[in-house]
Amino acid sequence: MEYLDFELPIKELEEQLEKCVVIGKESDVDVTNTCKQINKKLEETKRNIYKNLTAWQRVQLSRHPNRPYTLDHINALCGDTFLELHGDRGFKDDKAMVGGLGKIAGQSFMIIGQQKGYNTKTRQYRNFGMANPEGYRKALRLMKMAEKFGIPVVTLVDTPGAYPGLEAEERGQGEAIARNIFEMVRLKVPVITIIVGEGASGGALGIGVGDRVYMLENTWYSVISPESCSSILWKSWEYKEQAAEALKLTSSDMKKQKLIDDIIPEPLGGAHFDRENTFKTVEQYIMKGYNELKDLSTEELLAQRYEKYLAMGHFKD
Repeated sequence: MEYLDFELPIKELEEQLEKCVVIGKESDVDVTNTCKQINKKLEETKRNIYKNLTAWQRVQLSRHPNRPYTLDHINALCGDTFLELHGDRGFKDDKAMVGGLGKIAGQSFMIIGQQKGYNTKTRQYRNFGMANPEGYRKALRLMKMAEKFGIPVVTLVDTPGAYPGLEAEERGQGEAIARNIFEMVRLKVPVITIIVGEGASGGALGIGVGDRVYMLENTWYSVISPESCSSILWKSWEYKEQAAEALKLTSSDMKKQKLIDDIIPEPLGGAHFDRENTFKTVEQYIMKGYNELKDLSTEELLAQRYEKYLAMGHFKD
């Protein structure tokens, strides 16, 4: 397990607990009470740290190297039923965007999301979860296929942003994202979106227009990353913590602004501390959203979606 800087007190106590257990096994000394005291202090420390996380600390948790990525969620939710589909039928298959058909709790879904890598080799292969235009066009192709056969769509967002390279711009990155937003608004099947990690900029919006939008507790959703915001406003990345606070990018901020529908709770310490429970909770929210939408007529579904997005940004003095 890797630890973030603010988690170091937890690491120290876990190491103490481990040593205590080893001493108990290797000697005749009764260390039961000592282990209980350390364990109690460990639980208190965890609660104190994770109850008072800053916006920047939540950003760090969303990027934790042990955090489950899109394919981890898909494999846990769908098991052997997932069939990955490839290519945009125009340029190539973008490995940063994955999608395909799968069953969750017996119901078929078209599942689409950005995939990051686990090590240097796979991060390069997945382009760090930054999709090119063909990735967004592949996602749209799969959504239109789902619409044709009346299959609901689930999108899993986890990206530091769409790929900003010259070749991506030459192939129409902005147009591809804008086209996806335009088409998703009028898609004639239920769309459930979950932010499972980073939700940055247009790269997230390209698959982020849903009838139900949920965020895992320790994720973020914003027009710009704290580092980029800091570099624009202060010409340095040193003010990323202040930028994170100012951007109001956490799940609780998004819920307060009515930009998402609900927050999916995570286990104490984050999704990576208890993956199985995280996957179960995500499944519950997907099925909850689907059950709320499945009986709506196409006209009602689209009317509710239009109303939802047209209401965003309206404030009363």
